[in-house]
Amino acid sequence: MKKKVIIALLMVAAFLRLWGLPHGDPVSDEVYYAFRAIGMLDFDEADVQTTPLEWYGSTSLTKGAATGSPSAPWWTRLSFHDHPPLVFLIQHISIRIFGENNFAYRFPSALFGIASVYLLYLIGRRLFSERAGALAAALLAVTVNHVYISRLAMQEAFVIFFILLASFCFLRAFERPRWFLFAGAALGFGLLAKYTVFVAVPIFLAHLAFLRRDCFLRKELWWGVLLAAFIASPILVYNIALYRATGHFDFQISHVLGNVPEMWKSAPGKEVGTLSDRLQNFVPRLVSTNSWVFLLAVAASIAVFAFGLVRRPRETARRFGFLALSLACVTLLLIGFIGPSFRFLTTLTPFFALAVAAFFDGVLRHRRSAGILFFSAFLVFEIAYAVNNQLLFYPIGPQPWVSSKVKEESFNWGYNELDAFLRRELNGKFPTFLLDSKYYFLQEIQARAVREARTRGDTPYPALIIYTGNFQQAAKLLILDRFQIYHGWPVIPIQEYVRNRALLGTDYYERAGFRHFYLIFAPNIEPDPFLRTLLEEKEFISIRNKRGEEAFRIYRW
Repeated sequence: MKKKVIIALLMVAAFLRLWGLPHGDPVSDEVYYAFRAIGMLDFDEADVQTTPLEWYGSTSLTKGAATGSPSAPWWTRLSFHDHPPLVFLIQHISIRIFGENNFAYRFPSALFGIASVYLLYLIGRRLFSERAGALAAALLAVTVNHVYISRLAMQEAFVIFFILLASFCFLRAFERPRWFLFAGAALGFGLLAKYTVFVAVPIFLAHLAFLRRDCFLRKELWWGVLLAAFIASPILVYNIALYRATGHFDFQISHVLGNVPEMWKSAPGKEVGTLSDRLQNFVPRLVSTNSWVFLLAVAASIAVFAFGLVRRPRETARRFGFLALSLACVTLLLIGFIGPSFRFLTTLTPFFALAVAAFFDGVLRHRRSAGILFFSAFLVFEIAYAVNNQLLFYPIGPQPWVSSKVKEESFNWGYNELDAFLRRELNGKFPTFLLDSKYYFLQEIQARAVREARTRGDTPYPALIIYTGNFQQAAKLLILDRFQIYHGWPVIPIQEYVRNRALLGTDYYERAGFRHFYLIFAPNIEPDPFLRTLLEEKEFISIRNKRGEEAFRIYRW
């Protein structure tokens, strides 16, 4: 019976994470992972945050410059300038299997999210009881905060999985010490996914120091530490080589140490504000990204824990120590270092679910009928809340009572429809002409794409794609820039088109050999006189979002 319950929970978790997975537009930070994962390419058109590939791969090297070769050193392939490589690699494998699409980018996150539900069951069972483990898994399976992060191609679904995996192995090691090696392996792979997995280290150390100091004498623990370092060695080698070459470490470590090079002074995502700002934002952002019912249950659970700590401090600390340390360390990480952004707050969710599960486990022991009634109603509300916020194209009802701000991370503006149009239009074709690039590695990628298209028997197509309007930057990268960088299609802004026509003649592009022109117009700006003249009497295709609103106009001539 217990096995059937867990299977049912995993099926619910899978439904909430996989149903309509491609639907939301790629408009959040997930783009900056998915785009680079396509070709395992440490480059994303960010002028304010250049990468070693750009430093070593310029086609216009000046005399005496540090970049003396069009090919980057071997160590640049071990990691990325701002994040470790594992998430990119896993997404890359998914893309190779399923193609360049939202499902492929997001599918690994969904799988890791489902696996996290099962891991939380194992941890809850080990810390509290079989029932508490099942209750925790049920909550994590359906609560909107974890559903949301499991449906986007961001790192946090991986972070949560590896923290939970390392935690389970760590707790299991108290009975079978060789599991310290598995904990070390999980920690090592976690660090290859994202540095914030390191938060597990102070949790484990504090737990050992307070409750199991005898384990410090076990050789298995130290073999686990060495195994973690060995698995994470690619990022160690990368940072040592980067420091020897440039005098600084990678983007994340440089910011932690305060040794930030000039080319990374502008750091989008690092503007986390003062400590006062982070404290003020913490609770409001929790409210914005979780259901209010879930947060009330969390508050009740913490209050019961605090009451128990006053009445029976030793017993309460022994029973809830690991959970309390986990919540404390993750909260300190969020408030003290990285800031309480929506996606970072998801790291708290499994531990919140454990706390609520422990609370309801106690309620069920003393008030079984009432406990079953309340928990069942709680789950139904959480499922409805998650469906409304993540499975529907547009949430129904006001925030925070029935909808959440997390939908903004994949809002359906119409970019998916634009991507679908370009895929249909360019399917079975390849660009006749490639635009010049300032980087050797981009020229090589585009030339290879053309060679592969010729081998497939695709048709050459002399097309030029022009765009204008207020494009969301992330979506533009994954759609327009992807077609240009990974497939070679000539894509230029309207300003470049106008400038070249003015300098080189109004028929410059026709003389260059282009025969098909596409102008993608985002009608959120007032067209200037030139654009009105250019487009007058030209027919267009209207691209509409899921609400039927016009998102783009495509002019073809």
